[in-house]
Amino acid sequence: MGKGISKSIDPIGGIGARQVLGTLDASGMRFGIVVARFNDELTDELARSACQCLEQHGAKPETIDVVRVPGAYEIPVVAEKMAAGKRYDALIVLGVVVEGETQHAQMIIDTTGQSILDIACRHQIPVINEIVGVRNWAQAKARCLGGENTRGWYAAEAAIETARVYKQLG
Repeated sequence: MGKGISKSIDPIGGIGARQVLGTLDASGMRFGIVVARFNDELTDELARSACQCLEQHGAKPETIDVVRVPGAYEIPVVAEKMAAGKRYDALIVLGVVVEGETQHAQMIIDTTGQSILDIACRHQIPVINEIVGVRNWAQAKARCLGGENTRGWYAAEAAIETARVYKQLG
């Protein structure tokens, strides 16, 4: 059994129900990205790979807005403002939180995660959360550096596909 999301967007075989599938076609869509500056040597790469992915799948650079905020805690309030404006087909939020010796990192991950989910549901817009929580710097680099293998790239693909599903559902 595979780990993670399949690269194939195919119907589930053996069921007769109508199936709604997204595509990885970003053409004609607008995307907003909120990225934390904290740990910017990693978050800049997440943002770069997300933008590259969106463009590779048909988004024009002028349809992608990248907003930088100081840290992960500032992401939800800016994402809320962007979602409320109804300008975007999907939002992507990017940050890196490395565990320390206190519970602070887990508190950030938990509260921002819930806030982002609330924003998506309240405004009926895909908000793809890639505030990456890791135990150490090596894990952070493994998830954030490497082009198509980063959590930024994955977030962009998830944003495109989910936005296409939203459009089909009306």
